[in-house]
Amino acid sequence: MTQEELFKKLIAHCKEYGFIFPSSEIYDGLGAVYDYGQNGVELKNNIKRYWWDSMVKLHENIVGIDAAIFMHPKTWEASGHVAAFNDPLIDNKDSKKRYRADVLIEDWMAKQDEKIQKEVDKARKRFGEAFDEAQYRATSPRVLDIAAKRDAVHERFVKALDENDLTELRQIILDCEVVCPISGTRNWTDVRQFNLMFSTQMGSTAEGASTIYLRPETAQGIFVNFLNVQKTGRMKLPFGIAQIGKAFRNEIVARQFIFRMREFEQMEMQFFVQPGTEMKWWNEWKNTRMAWHRALGFGDENYRFHDHDKLAHYANAATDIEFNFPFGFKEVEGIHSRTDFDLGRHQEYSGKKIQYFDPERGENYVPYVVETSIGVDRMFLQIMSAAYCEERLENGEERVVLRIPACLAPTKVAVMPLVKKDGLPELAQSIIDDLKFDFNVAYDEKDSIGKRYRRQDAVGTPFCITVDHQSLEDGTVTVRHRDSMQQERIAISTLHQMVEQATSFRPLYKKIKE
Repeated sequence: MTQEELFKKLIAHCKEYGFIFPSSEIYDGLGAVYDYGQNGVELKNNIKRYWWDSMVKLHENIVGIDAAIFMHPKTWEASGHVAAFNDPLIDNKDSKKRYRADVLIEDWMAKQDEKIQKEVDKARKRFGEAFDEAQYRATSPRVLDIAAKRDAVHERFVKALDENDLTELRQIILDCEVVCPISGTRNWTDVRQFNLMFSTQMGSTAEGASTIYLRPETAQGIFVNFLNVQKTGRMKLPFGIAQIGKAFRNEIVARQFIFRMREFEQMEMQFFVQPGTEMKWWNEWKNTRMAWHRALGFGDENYRFHDHDKLAHYANAATDIEFNFPFGFKEVEGIHSRTDFDLGRHQEYSGKKIQYFDPERGENYVPYVVETSIGVDRMFLQIMSAAYCEERLENGEERVVLRIPACLAPTKVAVMPLVKKDGLPELAQSIIDDLKFDFNVAYDEKDSIGKRYRRQDAVGTPFCITVDHQSLEDGTVTVRHRDSMQQERIAISTLHQMVEQATSFRPLYKKIKE
């Protein structure tokens, strides 16, 4: 099965099992907008809890806020979004499809890396244990030729981005012979910039209405509240402000399911530091955030840092944490050193003094900022991609299982009476009544016990509890474990403790702190 086929199966699975639905589907949907179903919203909430608690509970100097989506229009002038929040777009004249020029070039470079890796893999098979990958990469004429072409394009690409040279971006696409995936042709238009902000009108009359924007990021709500939080919380540098909220971008080239959407949710933390210490904190937050991802146990090799080729106008350092999705390594989280750009600009545009008095230095200054920004939806897709597994069992049967970490699983326990009589449903309900105050619990009595197990595997439920006639006699039940499919007999009185221990976030938090 190819990675493309796997991704299609994952998308279908998300809909079939109540994780994600196309928005307004009865009206044929709305492009790049999705709704989270009954299982999806539970997983999403658990992801947000994992992030929020690891930020706010584990750090005494980080607090949270919830800022409004609508903000004064000057906010976006100060932040640079009105003037510079653009994507370079290009159209194919034959298919009439629109693409981001930078993404087309990045995809071409990624294909060259894949070609090199294929050459390396073939050589490894050929030479066996004696294979020296570093030497092969340094001496293979084929590898060196591909790498030289890729590096030359990369150098041109970075220069074009830095100089905002749209003509050169188009020329790179032509020189690399990039074709439209739909039409297969290279009949491209010129590259042009497109602003991504959604705008709307606020006011009681059309004549008196003013133009405002749906926020394209949540960070600015933190910056404009810096003084409010610092003073009311008596915060001392360094300290952070965390927020989870919706953001909106008019993505013309939305793609790859929920990876790039027009309405999405962000988890951001702005960490305010003394000028001159930002690089130290930037490196610390890089390591902390990578540990947060790796704690989930999806394989350290599936994560990597990718430093930005072109820094944003506000940054002096930036890197992405990328995950190996079915469509390749892509960004999940960004860690940026934003300098004093944001607070400085809001101070300039508002005319209000936005500074911190440092009692140790005896002076006022505008703090620098280190940002961590992660997409909830991309994190959701990362977990689903890593957890989705098709298995062939020893008896020849197949099952689809979501190996979601137990603390994140939408449903922690499914309680199943073996038959729908003899008092078994009543005992099952009493077990649910005991567990439901602390855990999300499901009741399932339809079909054979095997089919019920398969349904719970498919939604990632860690434990299935089967109530049978022996349960009425000795107060024990059968607990079936999702990943191993092993079954054990335990006392009903110990169920709560077992589930609590197995689904706790505590082990993940300890890993992050190690």
